[in-house]
Amino acid sequence: MKFKAFLTENGVNLLEKRFLPAFDKLGKTCFLFLTKEHLFFLHNLLNGDGVQCIAQFRKDALFDDYHVSSQNEDRIAFSLDVSLLHRAVKSSVSICTEFSAGLASNSNRLQIKLVKKLPPNCTQPMPFLTFETKGYKSAVIQDVPISRPLSRSQVIELQTALDSAQDLPPTLVQVQDPNQLQNFVDRMRHVGDVLNVTISKHGDLQVQISTALVRLGSEFRRLSVIGEKSPAPVEDRNLTAQARSERAVARGDAMSVQVSVKHFSKSLHCHLTKPDSAFYGIAPQGSCLTVIFQFMVPGTRQTDKSISLHCRLPVLDPGSN
Repeated sequence: MKFKAFLTENGVNLLEKRFLPAFDKLGKTCFLFLTKEHLFFLHNLLNGDGVQCIAQFRKDALFDDYHVSSQNEDRIAFSLDVSLLHRAVKSSVSICTEFSAGLASNSNRLQIKLVKKLPPNCTQPMPFLTFETKGYKSAVIQDVPISRPLSRSQVIELQTALDSAQDLPPTLVQVQDPNQLQNFVDRMRHVGDVLNVTISKHGDLQVQISTALVRLGSEFRRLSVIGEKSPAPVEDRNLTAQARSERAVARGDAMSVQVSVKHFSKSLHCHLTKPDSAFYGIAPQGSCLTVIFQFMVPGTRQTDKSISLHCRLPVLDPGSN
C-alpha cells in the first residue's frame, strides 16, 4: 500500500489551526481513513460509548499530487496519536515558513507519505506517517508512529460504521452563535451531569439541567429548520418553555433526549474548526443527538462541499438521571 501527497497552503491552515486542535481536545487517538477521493478523521467511530466525530475532506481541499493505492480497493486506514500529528504539522510548517524566502515557491512544499522504518532497538520495521520539509540548506523529516494498517475485514467494518453514521435526523435546527450554548454549559457543568435536549419542528431548541433541587435551562426559539417542520400553535405562545416543549413532544412535533453534560461540552470543542453555523437534530427513535457543522466558501454564502464535520452524542437511559 502507498500514500503520498503534498499539503497545500489551505490544507495546512485547515489542519494546523482548525481541525487538529479540535480533534486533540476530543481524544488522544483517532483513525485516519484514506480513499481515492477523500480523507477522513474518525474519532470513536467503532465505540458506541462516547462522542463520535467524523471529519471528511475532499482530497483537493488539503492536497495536491495526492496518490493512494492498496489491494483493498485503494483504501487505507490506521490509528494515530492526534497530539503527535498536530505537533509534527506545526513544526514542519514553521520550518517551511522560516526558509520560504530563500526558495522557489514550490520547492519547500510539505510532503506527507506512508513509510516503514526500523526504529532503534527493534527487529521489525514499523509504519510511520512521515512529513518531509526541505529548507534552504537542509531537509527535515518527522515521523509520526501509526498503528498497523487495518486489514480488509477491519476496513469493511470501519466503512460500514461510517456509512451508518451518515444518516440525518428528520428535523435539524440551525444555531448561528455557538457561544450562547458554550456559555450555558460552562455555567451549568457543575450543577448536574445530565442535560435534557428538546428539538421541535417549530424551530425551538431547549437545553436544561435538572436536579432534585434546581432546574436551569436555556431556550433558542424560531431557529431555521431543515427537514420536517410545522408551525407553532397559536395557543402555545403564552406558555412557559417547559409547557411548550411538553405539549410539542406529546403532539409528535418535538423529540427530547438526555445526554451527558461532559459529552455535550466535548462536542463544543468542534467549534475550534471555525464553522459558520451548527445544526442540531435528534435521530429517529431518539438513538443519538447529532450536531452537523456548516462551512461556507470564504466570501460567499455558499456551502463548502469539500469539507464536512459532524458529531453524534449517545443518549442516556432516562433512569440514569
